[in-house]
Order: sequence, then structure tokens, then C-alpha cells
Amino acid sequence: MLAAARRRTPPLVLLLPATAAALVALLPLGYLGVRALERGWGFAWDIVSEQRTLELLGRSLGLTAIVVGASLVLGISLAWLTVRTDLPGRKAWAVLATLPLAVPSYVAAFTWISAAPSLAGLTGASITLTFACFPYVYLPVAAVLRGIDPAQEEAARSLGSGALGAFLKVTLPQLRPAAAGGAILVALYVLSDFGSVSITRYDTFTRAIHTSYQASFDRTPAAVLGCVLVAMTVLLVRAENRTRGRAGHARTGRGSARPPVRLRLGAWTAPALVWCTAVAGASVAFPLATLGYWLTVGNSGFDGEKFWPAVLATLGVAAVGATVTTLLALPVGVLSARYRGRPARLLEQSVYAGHAVPGITVGLALVFFSIRYAYPLYQEFPLLIVAYVVLFLPVAVASARAAVLQAPPVLEDVARSLGRSPLQVLREVTVPLAAPGIGAGAALTFVVIMKELPATLLLRPTGTDTLATRLWTETGAGAFAGAAPYAAAIVLLAAVPSYLLGRRS
Repeated sequence: MLAAARRRTPPLVLLLPATAAALVALLPLGYLGVRALERGWGFAWDIVSEQRTLELLGRSLGLTAIVVGASLVLGISLAWLTVRTDLPGRKAWAVLATLPLAVPSYVAAFTWISAAPSLAGLTGASITLTFACFPYVYLPVAAVLRGIDPAQEEAARSLGSGALGAFLKVTLPQLRPAAAGGAILVALYVLSDFGSVSITRYDTFTRAIHTSYQASFDRTPAAVLGCVLVAMTVLLVRAENRTRGRAGHARTGRGSARPPVRLRLGAWTAPALVWCTAVAGASVAFPLATLGYWLTVGNSGFDGEKFWPAVLATLGVAAVGATVTTLLALPVGVLSARYRGRPARLLEQSVYAGHAVPGITVGLALVFFSIRYAYPLYQEFPLLIVAYVVLFLPVAVASARAAVLQAPPVLEDVARSLGRSPLQVLREVTVPLAAPGIGAGAALTFVVIMKELPATLLLRPTGTDTLATRLWTETGAGAFAGAAPYAAAIVLLAAVPSYLLGRRS
């Protein structure tokens, strides 16, 4: 029945808003196309075929592969330990596994490099981004582990499979869509990251693009490099689509699912605790300790008249941005989960394409279009919200898709057979069933918007500063003690939704 549901033609109530979301996400690509081809195809190809470009491609893909692989190991192992075993203090470890979301990658990079300058380069960038990104894998995988009916694993064990065999044969295949969705978010985050690679002094496409923008008024080379990033994104999204199974993993049997019997770790308890402690220490405790050091070194740089308006501005833009982004992501997530046709695939890939464009490029694209076609929006609040939608729509889409996949499609079929319209089915059945996952996606979007820097620097209204922009200003001036209050505020504010996500885990 699920396969039949996924073959239906998508209704207009989903196609129209999903198309609008895709068009918003593709807006920066129009800018890149105009800029990249200003001097002709030949000039653009010369930039693409330069040895420097090929080196940047190899460095960016190498860093992405390292971070994605490490994030999968950390995310899946911690999710399994906290959800499916009798790990002591598993609820506390679940919370600690989500708290790295509250530490911006550029703050984490600063803490590591200030403590160990020798880590500059690939090593520092890999460590920083891995500990910043693995919660993107942990959260969806933990959600799926909670929803899997243990009867399937019990049946596998009754047929002679041990605990490990049942996990590999039954559980792991059901985790594949969630893990793949988290992995693609990690990959896109790494490709578009600017702050941490700049602080660790590791050249990638984003750093090269920023250097090109700063060094010349000619935007063509930077635009061409941005187009290469987009092409890499499309290839990654297509590869992620191939990892998905042909059906969802919703439970459709009678009755309510029983909670699984937690696996007794026994002699493996101590190694598991060491593993969890090491991850939490490197991803949470170490950055917080370093920030605490800078806070105690001196507080002469603290300015309350700038600090509190920045706090209010950060909360305001994050709340509005998360709400708008989640509303636009919902139809795309439902299409991706329930329908298999080309329109659904194209819309989802379009949404992801904008995510790999660096924040500075998104900001310049929106400045370009607002000045030419919508001048009243230039340096106004709505334009900043559009930038957040472009940058973080995939975060909300991945959560919505994973949540909808867990909702039994047979209930939607029953509602339609009773005469409900597609909009009524969406409002009365799909959204209520997927609400916890959608809410988690909204909280995650809120956190990442709070930490966004490059686009906010370009598009924030005149006279408005967020915590991230104030932090960057102080750090750029070398006032690390003055920057510490803003960094600490970002971490503390982002820790609240991160904590709630962990408690839900």
C-alpha cells in the first residue's frame, strides 16, 4: 500500500507551495549564472579548469568525506547506545549528544586553535566540523530507533541471528534513510562552511570565494567557483537519493508498538561510557572551558548597551526565520516522503542546491536582486528572512521527510477514502502524526539561524546587530575577551532548544 501511495500524482496543495520554496532556494543560482557568464563561457571554463580550482575541489571533497564518515560513526553509535542499550545515564548522554548544535563552528574552531595552534589545517578543520555536525546524524537516527517495532528484531533473533546480526540485517537497513538524510546535511554544511575553515586556515571553495570577493571588484571568478559548489551539491543529493530504499519503514500492523528490550552492555559498559565521555568532552566541555577562560581573563570589553539589543535581535530573527522555513519545508518533505515522480525529486534537489551556496554568495545574490527588482526590501528584515530560508530549508526538509516516513500512509489512504480533500488529509492526518519530527526540525532550524554569520553580516538592517555579527566584529579586532560574552550568549541560547531536542531523544 505504501508503494501505491508513493506512485500517486502529487496534489496541487503540495506542488504549489513546494514550487514556491524551490524558487526561493534557486534565487542565488540565478545570480551565479548571470555573474559567471558575464565574460563568456570561455572565461568561465578557464577558471574551472585551472589547477587551483581542481586543488580546491580535492581539498573540499576530502574534508567532506572525512567529516561525513566520522559524523556517521559518532551519530549512529551514540544513538544506538542512548536508545537501545542500558547505558547508565542514557538520558543525560542523549542531551549531551545534541548540545554541540549550540556551539557555532567558528567558535569551536577558535577554541581548538587557540589551545593547539599546530592543529591548523586539515586536522583542525576536520575535528571542528565533525564535532559540530554529528548531531545532524544523531537526531534523525535516534528518532527512527525509537519508532522501530522491536517485533522485527525479535523475529530475526528467533530465526538464529544474534543481537549484532539482528541489528545489521533488520535495524541498520531501516536507519539508512535517516542516516543518509543526516549525512547529506553534514556534507552540505561542510561545503558551505566559512568560519571554521577560515580560522583553521584550510583552503576550501568557500574560503577561496570569500578571498576573491574581498580582493577584487570582479565577481565573475567567485561566481564560477560558486557554480562548481552547486554542481557538487546536486551530485551529492542524487547520490543520497540512491541510498534510499524503495519503501518507508512505518509500522502498519495492529496495536501499539512495544518499547524494545534494552540490550545489556555488561562488560562493554565501561568502554561505552569512555566513548560517550570522550565525545561529550571534545564537543561540549572543551569549547565551554575555553570560553570560560576568556570570560575570566577580563571583562573590560563587555558593553551592555550593545549586548542586550543583540540578544533580542538574535531571538527575533531566529524565531521568525525558523517559522517561515518550517512552513515552506513541510510540503517539500511530504512530497519527498510520499511521492516518487520526477517533480518531487526535482523540487527536493532544488531545495538542497541553494544550501551549498556560501552565505556570502547568498547575501550578495539577494542584494543584487533587491537593488534591481525590489529596492524597498534592501537591508530590510524580510530580505534577511529570505536568506535564512535559502540557507537552511534543507535542515527543516530532512526532519519533515523523516517524520512523514514514520507516519503510516495507510491512515492517509483511509482519510481520502472517507472523502477528505488533500488539504484536509495534510492538516488532519499527516501533520499531526509527523508533528514531533517537524517540531524537532523547527528547533534545529532555530539553532542554526542563531549561529549564521556571513549572510547576516551583509543583509541585516542598518543599525541592527546579532550576537554572531557582534562576535565576529570583536574577534576581528583581536578582542577575544570582549567577544567571549557574545559567544557564551550564543551557546547558552542555542543550548535551550538543543537540550529539548536531547530530552526528546
